[in-house]
Amino acid sequence: MTINARVGEVTERIARRSRDSRSRYLERIRLAADKGPVRSRLSCGNLAHGFAACGAGDKAALAGDVVPNLGIITAYNDMLSAHQPYETYPELIRQAARDAGAVAQVAGGVPAMCDGVTQGQDGMELSLFSRDVIAMGAAVGLSHQMFDAAVYLGICDKIVPGLVMAALSFGHLPTIFIPAGPMTTGISNDEKAKVRQLYAEGKVGRKELLESESKSYHGPGTCTFYGTANSNQMLMEIMGLHMPGASFVNPNTPLRDALTREAVRRALAITASGNEYTPVGEVIDERAIVNGVVGLHATGGSTNHTMHLVAMAFAAGIRLTWDDISDLSDAVPLLARVYPNGKADVNHFHAAGGMGFLIRELLSDGYLHKDVRTVNGTGLDGYTVEAKLNADGTLRRDPAPAKSGDDKVLAPVSTPFQANGGLKVLKGNIGRAVIKVSAVAPERHVIEAPARVFHSQDDLQAAFKAGELTSDVVAVVRFQGPKACGMPELHKLTPALGILQDRGLKVALVTDGRMSGASGKVPAAIHVTPEACDGGSIARIQDGDIIRIDAVTGALEVLVDAAEFNARPLASKDLSANQFGVGRDLFAGFRAMVGPADEGAHVFGS
Repeated sequence: MTINARVGEVTERIARRSRDSRSRYLERIRLAADKGPVRSRLSCGNLAHGFAACGAGDKAALAGDVVPNLGIITAYNDMLSAHQPYETYPELIRQAARDAGAVAQVAGGVPAMCDGVTQGQDGMELSLFSRDVIAMGAAVGLSHQMFDAAVYLGICDKIVPGLVMAALSFGHLPTIFIPAGPMTTGISNDEKAKVRQLYAEGKVGRKELLESESKSYHGPGTCTFYGTANSNQMLMEIMGLHMPGASFVNPNTPLRDALTREAVRRALAITASGNEYTPVGEVIDERAIVNGVVGLHATGGSTNHTMHLVAMAFAAGIRLTWDDISDLSDAVPLLARVYPNGKADVNHFHAAGGMGFLIRELLSDGYLHKDVRTVNGTGLDGYTVEAKLNADGTLRRDPAPAKSGDDKVLAPVSTPFQANGGLKVLKGNIGRAVIKVSAVAPERHVIEAPARVFHSQDDLQAAFKAGELTSDVVAVVRFQGPKACGMPELHKLTPALGILQDRGLKVALVTDGRMSGASGKVPAAIHVTPEACDGGSIARIQDGDIIRIDAVTGALEVLVDAAEFNARPLASKDLSANQFGVGRDLFAGFRAMVGPADEGAHVFGS
């Protein structure tokens, strides 16, 4: 099957735009590779420090410099449910490496915050910046240059993008990402959302809300809705950085452990000392980035990746834009319905055929680049499989099922849920924004209503509780961008706006903040750029202005005379309260340096 025309055209223009920066990047990593394993050039004092705490066998192996050494970058902590299973991984990896005649060492740990814990709290203002901290922390771990390859233990929202950025900085090293999998299914997402809405209306108390939440988030593993964490896992597989079929196997199972051991063996097999050298900087090329974007659209994935994929591509010398993402969305069909875009969770998606089915269907109609490099040593067609365990504990790969196990969750490409991915770039006199409408009813894809302006989500909450929001409204929540306060997610708004919509009102959100992978049934123009704190026109909007959000044509307009609108002064906000407490004072430099949302909102230049 030849590549889809739109997918091919977007890939070619990304390659043209990136020619110089990508060439410089490849030259840099190939120069690093040509120098060979650096450990051999460390001084005796350097090397003695590097293996001082190793056992006798590992120390002898490293001293002889004849076996590969695998660096482990871990984002383990036992407060974050998705990362708690990683506690036992280092020893599992070390033993698998010894069994393969090699050595493995933990090169470093990186922070891993849970956005679920910090939602609506001051700590959420560190969330986006944590991605860049993670990238830098992982780079520090690898800077000892003791390693021939690396494995990365990370799953959740900012962690995987940060780890990918670090891996690409060390692009000459072979790299495999090792997941830990989703928690088992708890109460239904519909039931959880219903209790949240009842709580927002004051019809149930905190006790009932906590009981509901605890039945949803109930054990080790990722949260089971299709937010950024599970979008990350989809991306790592469809971009060729996971072993095939590894993404959505539950934690603490024999199959999960077998996949981890296999990943270790494979990472050791693709070092420069063997015959299958596979540097990560060559795995992630323009085609792999496009495959990631296609996967995001086909599954209705997280809007956070309109920033993360741009930043990840940048780290590989590739210049991805929002227009590329939007144009691909117009061409790629939606094949998955996972909450919030449906009733199912990721366990249902996996059981229905999962990644193997999805990749095969997209390949069959030319939506994915097949002939890419992957850590598995195959093209992407090697990922059209399911991982299974034999009776003796060994792994096997079976072909993905010919038919979806549940056509309400996972559709074939011949009968998609909708013809496009439902993610659109909006443009107009307010600026540029993104909107995800795969969970929004078609009759709400165009909203025109008066603005009500807020400078925080707490202000909107207060207005809702006071009964002030009784008519059609476009809630404008500004001074929430990266320069203002780190661009927090604004999920505290979801129940209130959902209630207003359920009352029959026309409701929408316009914000320079984020709503992330849980963006749901209320149309939301998010990531508005330029942000209010950076001279953006969102700071000129006044209460009562008529705003039009059109996800069909891609318009984001305030319907005010242009001369009048442009003559208005920019509103301001005292942001001093956002600059201290829970470590925010330490991130002043990040707020000053961060780039705009459409360039990845990172601090690493442009």
